[in-house]
Amino acid sequence: MTASDKFDLMNPDLHEIIKDNALSSGDYPYDKRMSRKTYDHELLELQYELLKLQTHIRKTGDRIAILFEGRDAAGKGSTIKRFMEHLNPRHAKIVALSKPTETEQGQWYFQRYIDNLPTAGDMSLFDRSWYNRAGVEPVMGFCTPEQNQTFLKEAPAFEKMLVRDGIHLVKFWLTIGREMQLKRFHDRQHNRLKRWKISPIDLKAVDKWDDYSKAKADMLAATHTDETPWTVIRANDKRRARLNAIRHVLVNLDYAEKDESVVGQTDPKILGQGPDFDQT
Repeated sequence: MTASDKFDLMNPDLHEIIKDNALSSGDYPYDKRMSRKTYDHELLELQYELLKLQTHIRKTGDRIAILFEGRDAAGKGSTIKRFMEHLNPRHAKIVALSKPTETEQGQWYFQRYIDNLPTAGDMSLFDRSWYNRAGVEPVMGFCTPEQNQTFLKEAPAFEKMLVRDGIHLVKFWLTIGREMQLKRFHDRQHNRLKRWKISPIDLKAVDKWDDYSKAKADMLAATHTDETPWTVIRANDKRRARLNAIRHVLVNLDYAEKDESVVGQTDPKILGQGPDFDQT
């Protein structure tokens, strides 16, 4: 079987080819997924804590913005879903912007994202964000190299303004191994209920792994700062990824009636800070 056959998502045998090593790809530290029973119990307890956090910020007027970035099929949307599952949607929203309109293309690049930042007492969860200009846009040729370099210089200053204005900004990068990405793409391609999740851009990404790796490395190096750090989550096991993302937010924010025994600590094998933690 040739290399091109291995990465053909229409190949019905692809799932069998990669299933045995998908979880371990990208030097993932666990050889088994977290059990469903453990996951369901911990998730529900953490979602109670998220409700406490939301109640708290409604009283204090705090603002929370959480960015979810990562390769296609890294689990951004499913992680956001678990954050949002029991929150009051009037005061917590998902921001998943489509490609810019002609009017938006003529605006300052950050402008349409600013319109979706949280007001007092609210949360905004960005399913991809302004970091499109550091990932998919340069890799797919949707922006010029000069625009990409300008963004990498401006993003830290932009985010510093947000933080200094009082917004709690959390930046997640969900990282997965190549075999895991292929497995998830294949699952989407061959499951009629998931097929809507895969786009022509996703299909092109299969052959651009190295290009995305370089873009990601440049992005993390340029925009990981003391004030606005990147939190990297190893996401081959979606269950562990979701729990650690929620825990990270709860650990790092103060709120009334926090149950420290429930919040606990993040797993240092799964969650870390900065470019050195992601080797994919």
